[in-house]
Amino acid sequence: MAEDEMSEKQLNEAIESLCVSKAEEFRLIGYEQVTGRDIWECVSQKYEKEGFPPLYQLVNDILSLKATQFMNYLTISAFRGSRF
Repeated sequence: MAEDEMSEKQLNEAIESLCVSKAEEFRLIGYEQVTGRDIWECVSQKYEKEGFPPLYQLVNDILSLKATQFMNYLTISAFRGSRF
C-alpha cells in the first residue's frame, strides 16, 4: 500500500467529517434537523447505480450539495415511503 492511500477507516472518517460539515452549513441557513447521516444518504443514493466514485468526485458531491437538491431528495423519499 502506498503512503498516500487512505485506509477504509480513514476514508470513512473523512466522509463523515465532510457530511457533518455540510449538515452544519445547512443548520446555519435554517435546516435545523439535518444530520451528517442525512447528507450521506442523499449523496450516496446516486452511487447505487453508478458505483462508488473516485475520492475527488465524492468530496465534490458532498461539498457542492445544495439545499434545494437535499429537499428534493427528502420529498422523493417521503413519496416512496422510505426513511429520510
